[in-house]
Amino acid sequence: MRIFKHIHKPVCRAIATIIIFSILAPSSLYAQREIQTINDSWKFRKGECTAALDSTFKDDEWEDIYLPHTWNTDAYTEKDYYRGMGWYRRQIILPQDWIGKQVFLKLDAASKATCIYINGKKVGEHTGGYTASTLNITPFLSFNSPNMLVIRVDNARMDIPPISGDFTFFGGIYRDAWLIAVPSQHFNLTNHGSDGIFITTPRVSEQQATLSIHGEIRNDAREKAALELVHSIYHPDGTLLQTQKQFIQLKAGETRNFDSNISPILQPLLWTPETPYLYRVETTLFNCKTKSVVDQSNHHTGFRWFHFESNKGFFLNGKPYKLRGICRHQDQKPIGVALTDEMHRRDMKLMKEMGANFIRISHYPQDDAIIEMCDKLGMLAWEEIPVIDIVPDTPEYAENCERNLREMIRQHYNHPSIITWGYMNEILLVAQRKHKGDALKPVLERTLALARRLENALKQEDPTRISAMAFHGSNSYNETGLSQITDIVGWNLYQGWYGGDVTGFEKFLAEQHRNYPAHPMIVSEYGAGSDRRLHTLAPRAFDFSIEYQQKYLEHYLPVLEETPYVCGGTHWNFIDFSSALRDESMPRINNKGLVYADRTPKDVYYYYKAAWRSDIPVLHIASRDWTRRSGVQQEGKPVMLPVKVYSNCPEVELFIDGTSVGKKKTENFTALFEVPFLRKEPFLSAHATYQGKPVTDGLRVGFTPIPDRLDKTNLNGLELAVNVGSHCFFTSDESHLTWVPDQPYTPGSWGHLGGKEAGTQTEIGLTTDGPLFQTLRNGLEGYRFDVPQGVYEVELLFTDIYRRNSSTAYLLGRERQQENRENAFRITINGKTVEDALSPCRTSGYFRALRKKYIVDNDTDHLEIKFHARSGNSFLNGIKIRHRN
Repeated sequence: MRIFKHIHKPVCRAIATIIIFSILAPSSLYAQREIQTINDSWKFRKGECTAALDSTFKDDEWEDIYLPHTWNTDAYTEKDYYRGMGWYRRQIILPQDWIGKQVFLKLDAASKATCIYINGKKVGEHTGGYTASTLNITPFLSFNSPNMLVIRVDNARMDIPPISGDFTFFGGIYRDAWLIAVPSQHFNLTNHGSDGIFITTPRVSEQQATLSIHGEIRNDAREKAALELVHSIYHPDGTLLQTQKQFIQLKAGETRNFDSNISPILQPLLWTPETPYLYRVETTLFNCKTKSVVDQSNHHTGFRWFHFESNKGFFLNGKPYKLRGICRHQDQKPIGVALTDEMHRRDMKLMKEMGANFIRISHYPQDDAIIEMCDKLGMLAWEEIPVIDIVPDTPEYAENCERNLREMIRQHYNHPSIITWGYMNEILLVAQRKHKGDALKPVLERTLALARRLENALKQEDPTRISAMAFHGSNSYNETGLSQITDIVGWNLYQGWYGGDVTGFEKFLAEQHRNYPAHPMIVSEYGAGSDRRLHTLAPRAFDFSIEYQQKYLEHYLPVLEETPYVCGGTHWNFIDFSSALRDESMPRINNKGLVYADRTPKDVYYYYKAAWRSDIPVLHIASRDWTRRSGVQQEGKPVMLPVKVYSNCPEVELFIDGTSVGKKKTENFTALFEVPFLRKEPFLSAHATYQGKPVTDGLRVGFTPIPDRLDKTNLNGLELAVNVGSHCFFTSDESHLTWVPDQPYTPGSWGHLGGKEAGTQTEIGLTTDGPLFQTLRNGLEGYRFDVPQGVYEVELLFTDIYRRNSSTAYLLGRERQQENRENAFRITINGKTVEDALSPCRTSGYFRALRKKYIVDNDTDHLEIKFHARSGNSFLNGIKIRHRN
């Protein structure tokens, strides 16, 4: 079987001999191939510095760093994060027993492009920020003196994907760096970053499975070599199943391919996410004269087969199988993408614990630890290269895309978890917004040409797997013909978030299936943002409340599960990840994650766990995201607030401080209770039965009642803070003070007088409480509090949002156009002027927070703050009063 077009079958093939005993003790290997990281002792400088190529250059003033490393932690605080050059220097002193061996340098990833120098001479370069590169550095090395390794990294190149995208393009050597020493005869380590061995399973059934091993062997010696190639296949329990020998003659400097077919394995244990059985393939080179081990490589493989059907979805090992998936970016605030292997493995364990069986590794190849855990834990995978938003008219761009695709496939070819290779995401999103009419035509032509080129390369590299692209929710992909290029299509759908209503989700899917019934499809993205500081009793689209994200996902997931022609879906995203260009409630962060940036699960994570895990009990009081509660209390009555429980148990009973609130049947893995809150720290407990056994969950929450009517009995110590123009509770991370939703004034109580809600998703400067300043009441007449006499502190919050601001392409129709104007107004408190012509934009600037405090000696039965427009309109973002007596 021909897998790679550069591999040719040998002229002569030796007859395979099956033997049933062990060939080699494992200790023999380590005297031959040696592998070690060189992550320590690096010097780093940001910016250009060609003088660093000189081995005598003094780098004492450079920063001491350890790999993995990124220079872009600034992306968490700045839109215009650094993109440019970074220089790394390190000495390498080689062990004397490496003399005569071939030495390779491997970089698991460096973004986006690297040039490697040793002792002042250029060794090679690599373009692509997410795939590995391996160079033979032997000719440049000295064994008599220290070697200076210098690596220049550039994350600003615009001819290397990605050039556009809704995530941060972190720069640096952010994965491991390795030195590998092998004898002169060895497996080819410079095969696009792979180790030159490729395993396929051409035929698999429950009765038997076949195994093919393809690869390349290199002879870097000056004389010919006689070698014996031995493949040993081990059962998942460690038992040796069979061994095959092959004799190979290599000329000096020759690279020879091999193609071996193992005898069928009977009654194979099939690989599935539920039973991820892995067979080990040990491939060893022996010197025929000395019988010593020359080189050895170990891989795992799994036996499974799969296919997609347009009407019935995905099938694994001949059975219908719903793909329950999630997308994953690779960063973690505040360290960026410089994650350790155990951090990657932790993420995979969290996904598996949730019940996911499928991952879209988006939007780029990720660390080997991710793919390894997909194999071992059991997680089907879609992996892709980052061709996103638009195809530029840039020389070398298409070539770099194809090279990165081939690298990804070869480097991760042997992983049974991977079923799909992808290469474009929302490729028309920016193109259609940036170009119109005739100007769009050449962009579409370039896009189609690149898609066809990549599809052809993908099939050349690996015809055993499925090709895919992900589209944003536009029918243009069908109209342009892009949807006809790949085996399956993915739809990134956000109805009810960036626009429309959540029911538009299933309507779009039904329309696509009706109009294009022959094309299998996956929902490759869906999601809604959430901010732990924002809560509401009336969730709305794009309010970033925890409650709306839950409502949104509780609608989407059943559609995915119950629609047979949808193969499955991958939620966007597993984490709250870095997106430096975003503003919204959490600037620099796309907060659609099911877990926070620190990997603490959000409550909605347990909704998925309840839906996807039928093997264990799930009972979770969904209030970990809302442990500091507040509410307006009327005349000493309890405040009724919702408490949600996620569970896969049939019925749940909820208690507050030991008193039952009642029992609820779970619907859509949810039970919702109206709970009376009175005490400051009530204890919530949930009880259920799972397969005849009791299950419980409990937590303590904080509760601060806000009196509806203010008098001397309840003002002491009270800070009444109102999130003006908003229906959300906002709890500050810094002060832990909760600002309650706005309400209209009623006699005897408090609230706003007139005005309309308005808001922005633009970042607000001079504050960490951004969402508090992103909503306001416009055209406000005033605010009134009916209070007893006394001295009060009144604090007013302002942000002038009335200047047009650039918006990101990823809002997809949810932008709010603002008018340009200056607003100035007079402010009176109980008739006394405190500001004659306050102009927030002149005082602090547009989109910047302004706080004003006033001390008022009130001798009436109310505080009435009035706004009188001088120019434009009056507005208010927040108000807080505190009794000082």
